[in-house]
Amino acid sequence: MQIKKWHLILVLFQILSCVLIAAVLFFYPSFPYRIGAEGAMVCLIAPTATAAAVITGKLGGNEASLTSYTIISNMAAAVSIPVIFPLIEGRGDATFIQQLMVISRQVFPLLIFPFFLAWGIRLFLPKLLEIILKHCGSLAFYLWGIALMVVVGQTLRSLANSDAGHATIWTLAIIGLLTCCIQFAAGKIIGGCYKDRISGGQGLGQKNTVFAIWISYTYLLPVTSIAPSSYILWQNIINSWQLWHYNKKQSKK
Repeated sequence: MQIKKWHLILVLFQILSCVLIAAVLFFYPSFPYRIGAEGAMVCLIAPTATAAAVITGKLGGNEASLTSYTIISNMAAAVSIPVIFPLIEGRGDATFIQQLMVISRQVFPLLIFPFFLAWGIRLFLPKLLEIILKHCGSLAFYLWGIALMVVVGQTLRSLANSDAGHATIWTLAIIGLLTCCIQFAAGKIIGGCYKDRISGGQGLGQKNTVFAIWISYTYLLPVTSIAPSSYILWQNIINSWQLWHYNKKQSKK
């Protein structure tokens, strides 16, 4: 779980890509494609999902390395969001520390607590660890599958009940698709340079979309939440294809 160079490069991509769009919106408030740009910002700055390590393991990647990057990505988002997003729509009147604490409450209970719990079990309860590894090795994958069904259902409901026009919905959905493909591709390219292609792709491509939707409602116009909502569908279509393709290759060996 050491910090690697590709971790830092991916975090820079996550932050700088968002800052670049934010700079355009800050200096050009009348930018004609503002809603779409804001949707892209949310999809780019959103941290890595805690479930990314599950898919990485199923694809034969380095789960431990991705877990390290997940922590770094979430910490970077927690610090960056209160700095960048209030400049765009003028929301978030609380101080930086107050906003940081609010974001931390959204992120850390699902990230830091399980990490220290797992570390504590490994260190102090080795017999319990053996039981977990023997009988619950695939449990995380099935928990991810259940959570995915719930999240996709909520996403479809929010899209069906949205007051936005069809053109806006489709524009933001396409932006979600583009940012998803770009980040999976960039992550795989960067990770591949350091012989960690699978982990790099999942680290940059698989996002905590529920948190991204919360960002949209908190800092931006609520309609921008359509972009991260659609991202849920796109990233899991990609993940499903990757799992199918990987299992197909393994069955031929």
